[in-house]
Amino acid sequence: MKNKLNRRKQSKRMTHQICHNRFIVISILFGIFFLIILFRLYHIMVQKQESYIEKLSLLTTDTVEGNSAPRGRILDRNGKVIVDNKALKTIYYRKDKNITTEQEILLAEEVSKHLSLSYEKLQERNLREYYVAKYQDKVRKLIHEKEWEQLKAHQLTNKEIEELQIERIKEDELNALTEEEKHAAYLYYLMNQGYSYDEKIIKSDHVTEEEYAYIAEHNQELNGFNTKLDWERVYPYGDTLKSILGTVSTASQGIPYEEKETYLKLGYALNDRVGLSYLEKQYENYLKGKKEIYAVKNRHELSLLEEGQRGNDIVLTIDIILQQQLEQILSEEVVSAKSEVDTEYYNRSFAIIQDPNNGEILAMAGKQVILENGKYVVHDITTGILTSPMTVGSVVKGASMLTGYQTGAIKPGEYMVDECVKIAGTKEKCSWKTLGRINDIDALALSSNVYQFKTAMKVAGSIYQYNAPFVFKKDAFSIYHDMFYSFGLGVKTEIDLPVESLGYIGKSEQPGLLLDYVMGQYDTYTPIQLSQYISTLANGGTRYAPHLLKEVHASSETTELGEVIEVYEPKILNYVEADPIYFARVKEGLHAVMHYSYGLGKNYIDSKYDASGKTGTSQSFKDTDEDGSIDTATVSTAFIGFAPSTNPKVSFTVTSPDSSHEDGPSGGYGSSVTRRITKRMSDLYFSLYP
Repeated sequence: MKNKLNRRKQSKRMTHQICHNRFIVISILFGIFFLIILFRLYHIMVQKQESYIEKLSLLTTDTVEGNSAPRGRILDRNGKVIVDNKALKTIYYRKDKNITTEQEILLAEEVSKHLSLSYEKLQERNLREYYVAKYQDKVRKLIHEKEWEQLKAHQLTNKEIEELQIERIKEDELNALTEEEKHAAYLYYLMNQGYSYDEKIIKSDHVTEEEYAYIAEHNQELNGFNTKLDWERVYPYGDTLKSILGTVSTASQGIPYEEKETYLKLGYALNDRVGLSYLEKQYENYLKGKKEIYAVKNRHELSLLEEGQRGNDIVLTIDIILQQQLEQILSEEVVSAKSEVDTEYYNRSFAIIQDPNNGEILAMAGKQVILENGKYVVHDITTGILTSPMTVGSVVKGASMLTGYQTGAIKPGEYMVDECVKIAGTKEKCSWKTLGRINDIDALALSSNVYQFKTAMKVAGSIYQYNAPFVFKKDAFSIYHDMFYSFGLGVKTEIDLPVESLGYIGKSEQPGLLLDYVMGQYDTYTPIQLSQYISTLANGGTRYAPHLLKEVHASSETTELGEVIEVYEPKILNYVEADPIYFARVKEGLHAVMHYSYGLGKNYIDSKYDASGKTGTSQSFKDTDEDGSIDTATVSTAFIGFAPSTNPKVSFTVTSPDSSHEDGPSGGYGSSVTRRITKRMSDLYFSLYP
């Protein structure tokens, strides 16, 4: 019995002890939690007091944003500024919510006396609207009693009544308006265009000191008028690369209407200035500035809360001196080509200089020559590098040959007989001349079509026989497509610009078309696709996305670059699946193109630079009389290459669509414009980068 009592007592003591221990633990936890709360309160109420007071002030204060802050600068790879900002005196108007129409009319009449505004853009409609606003008693009489009754009965709206008034104003009443009234009418129109309470730019071009001073000194009584220093883009190197640099909207344009929802979700205002095209649009998030924030003290007084800040600077891969001189070369050569025979349908060429080891574009240009008033005038079409595909011809044969090696259809050193090929039911297909028995290296050096034809038949699982059917036993088109795509031919290059065309990709897979495909006479490719292709071949099979951005720097208070906040990392898209031995063999063939005595690219690049490359000649077609049907066969030329052949550091691409035509006296091979551009651009590059 005693044992039972003792056990009960022990059990009670243990239970009490456990409860006591738990209480202590819970008390300690509550103590720690309470200390944390006290620390947080101290941090918020003492240490961060000023910060939270400032935030509270912002939340409880009416604020407005200032005008768009200047954008970041754009510099070339060597630190030369190629896009900058220039301060611009601007007079603007922001409608007060309490202002009446009568007050606005008086305001327009007063201010127009002190501003030099040309009212040439004033439309009759604008003049009628001003008349209605100013002479309300007169125009009221233009509405019939029945129409006023219809307004009361909600059968007509105020807007419809106003439209009737506008229509019924007589011409002689408009003609009676004075010059001063017409000036005021134009200013009234500027004050009321667009969204009612948005900031309206009244004048930003050629604002005089007197005009600027008048508005600035009288803005208290000029209800809604004020001045500011805005900015505009300036280009120290003129029009060099300007189309690729892109454009920026004006304050009156604001954000593009079709992209309004996107920009508004990102916190933009309707009248914010944004990049509209190419690099300005592509890197809007870096280049946009931070606007000033003002507290509104009364209807017209503002107090600065937060300073504005210029946008970040971006550094491009472009060498602006190389770019400038490349554009000059193209401008001279496209004009010079017009003096050659058979060039009546030729008018443009494109060129790209790229680093094959990381995708950096050092220079890119396109120029078009047009006869205007009896004189050849050159226009910039550099954007065509991304959007102007052509049939490129034999430059694709490096990829075609690699496909043959990789599939086992041919072996390095294999000989074939170059002779006209005849498939049952088709015409003969030949090389540019009968080349006889040649190996793979000679096939590239001499640009043999037949070597590629016979290889393609083997890839398809067929053995060529004269005038026999060509029967596919394998999916040869897919095999070739996969190889071409892995080089960037027929797919997007993913260049860092908002616009890029794909080119034409043939849908039909008839056996005969495969032979056209392997010699570059079926699909079409843009110059940037060709540049990616030869760069991938040069570096041994790594396909990089071509790019123009090199670095992003924080904005600084001086002309010096701020700290680096981002470095562009080369973007690898894929690796070409091919044996390095086969890559080396193709490169050997491309070297032969440039250095064999009979190589078709022998005079394109000075031999001292040890270049490898491939020429291309293709048949194209034009509608010369613009009747909607093709009527003339033309010849387009291209060149791709890299240097030095061992450890390449640069690639070159040139295309010249319709550079000759087949029916001319020279037989369609009259122009050497592609060769001349290649020679001059390679000499230029190595003079700057020896």
